[in-house]
Amino acid sequence: MGNDLKETLYAAAAKAEVSEVAPGEAAFAPGDQAAPRGGVPELPGAPAGAPGVPGLREVPRAGSHHDADRRARELAAATGPVAAFLAFQEPARRTRAFVFPGQGAQSVGMGKDLYDAFPSARELYDRADEILGFKLSKLCFEGPEEELQQTRNTQPAIAVTSLALLKVATELTPSLLERPAFVAGHSLGEYSALVASGALSFDNAIRLLRARGELMQSAGEKNPGTMAAVLGLDLADCDDVCREAGAEICNVNAPGQIVIGGRREAVVRALDYAKARGAAKVIPLSVSGAFHSSLMKPAAEGMVHHVGVATITEAEVPVVLNCTATPSREELAFRHELVDQVASPVQWARTVEYLGEQGVDTFIEFGPGRVLTAIIKRMLRKATCVNVNDATTVSVPL
Repeated sequence: MGNDLKETLYAAAAKAEVSEVAPGEAAFAPGDQAAPRGGVPELPGAPAGAPGVPGLREVPRAGSHHDADRRARELAAATGPVAAFLAFQEPARRTRAFVFPGQGAQSVGMGKDLYDAFPSARELYDRADEILGFKLSKLCFEGPEEELQQTRNTQPAIAVTSLALLKVATELTPSLLERPAFVAGHSLGEYSALVASGALSFDNAIRLLRARGELMQSAGEKNPGTMAAVLGLDLADCDDVCREAGAEICNVNAPGQIVIGGRREAVVRALDYAKARGAAKVIPLSVSGAFHSSLMKPAAEGMVHHVGVATITEAEVPVVLNCTATPSREELAFRHELVDQVASPVQWARTVEYLGEQGVDTFIEFGPGRVLTAIIKRMLRKATCVNVNDATTVSVPL
């Protein structure tokens, strides 16, 4: 299906100029006199009439024989305790967080140097190939790019690369196994965060992400839409613009750096309105759908059963959730989150602000690219940000 996400949903925002601030303080676009001083504002509610997402109460848990398709049957069959991906140790590092990127960080060749140099990385790529029934590793290493960019492929590809980097980094730098205060991931990166936290197995994360990618790709075909980055407009104005145009806020990546989505005509109107309100820049994104909007409701509905039958446990490390920017260790909270986040805005700015308020000052991003740490550094000027994105950076200087 075409180029699914040539420009990352947050890369455009990361490139924008943002006022530098101390940890825990909000950063707002220059000239935003109306911005509250207390921090990143709450995102307004969903547009009136926006469809809801079904709950999980009626979904059979793992072991059910009422699954709708093969992938759900595989998830149901993968019962039993979750084997810890990492063996965290004490003392806890109360000022450290691990973060994991989302869609748009992918590039052909990612992970190849890691696969060639480290047996543990090779094992994870080979396992993902086995789980999915095709050579995801070859797609990561060799492309073609248009195939890698497809949502159904991109999502497991970024996760396996992120987790391979995490696994190798902890082998080379054992102090990374000192338990971080928090983990967090942007959109699909939340699955990598859940694996790192001990709540979700690697195998089930790959299965869930393949299903999620297929469902989101299908939803984009059923409900065509697009997305765009709006830079230099505060959240309240951006919400007004979306309401007037019939669009929706999809990602709040940093104050003054917001991604909107919806039907193409609604997004075009919203960009015109945003420019009229003083947006510094608007950037249409090359995407196959309006991710994290109500147009993804069919995908969220499809995830209910997959998430309901997957084995998910309490986390060893708190996960800061995309939808609420609050931490949780609870299995049921994770199940609801993995359904809700498909059609709900990603609250990355509030996540970063929350981590800063908790005293986190060291952020390590595991995954291709370096977009999340770029955003974090702009919001939390004094933070130390480390990128682990290939074989040359996998030995972390701590």
